[in-house]
Amino acid sequence: MAVRIASLSPYAEEVVRGLLPANYDPQIVLVPAPPAPDAVREAVADADLVLADKRHKHRLDRDTLAAMRRCQLIQQPAVGFDAIDHRAAADLGIPVANAAGYNRDSVADWTVLAILTLIRDAGLADRGMREGEWPYQRIRRGRELGALTVGIVGLGNIGNAVASRLRAFGCRLLFTDVVPRSAPGAVAVPFDELLDAADVVTVHVPLDHDTRHLIGDAELGRMRPGTILINASRGPVVDEAALVRALDSGHLGGAGLDVFEVEPLAGDSPLRAFENVLLSPHAAAWTEEAEARLLDVCGANLRRTLDGQEPFNVVNGVTRRR
Repeated sequence: MAVRIASLSPYAEEVVRGLLPANYDPQIVLVPAPPAPDAVREAVADADLVLADKRHKHRLDRDTLAAMRRCQLIQQPAVGFDAIDHRAAADLGIPVANAAGYNRDSVADWTVLAILTLIRDAGLADRGMREGEWPYQRIRRGRELGALTVGIVGLGNIGNAVASRLRAFGCRLLFTDVVPRSAPGAVAVPFDELLDAADVVTVHVPLDHDTRHLIGDAELGRMRPGTILINASRGPVVDEAALVRALDSGHLGGAGLDVFEVEPLAGDSPLRAFENVLLSPHAAAWTEEAEARLLDVCGANLRRTLDGQEPFNVVNGVTRRR
């Protein structure tokens, strides 16, 4: 069976080809970097399946989606799908699926790493030692993780895994979510109450219209002095200018950031100057195990679609092309 797959992600042709059994005889179209809207539109116009861009650089807007005459599924090889106009895809009857859960453990591990690094000033201590110092007087007196209240914003796959890990440390756990959820040892509270009470606020929500700048001046102002903010979701969930103001004033105790409003982070970003900020290049999910799960999830969904079955993890309510 001849199948045309357009891949906007930075995968080699043999990787994309390996997502389908050989009897499908896939024709692979790769879209090169840097992002080129014309190249994207040309590649996806006659595709049966589209593997979207895991880096969120190649965007699929309404005009591009309208030209996709044969597409049976847009598979996002990531959890975030904000580079796809999924509402327009729904209007056009094109299913959009993500890879929910593939990075659950990797991002949860990174979140705990970030919290521990910040509450013990581990980054500052390491830098000082490497520069020939004995920075005992420069680092702040640390906190024990089990003595802290951690507020989890979004108790989905990753948020739940974070709660599981932190429960082992003995933390008091609070969470807020727009969907009714539960986790052992975690207490559901309103968003404002979580901001008021937490020593650490960690954000694990998708980026959409209602979560853009979810954390801004008002929310940062509600946090207690010295609170630590962790963001491993999507950059624009946090208003970066407001975050800089809160750090600059000394109100915020620190921040662990794997994602940014504009990526890569600008070389002159003021975030680079704060010693109490842990910076990571959108790599929290970058583990061997997570990447293997990601390809398995994407391949399974492509095969299900071609076999006439409904795909998993559809985010726009369209399970079969209308």
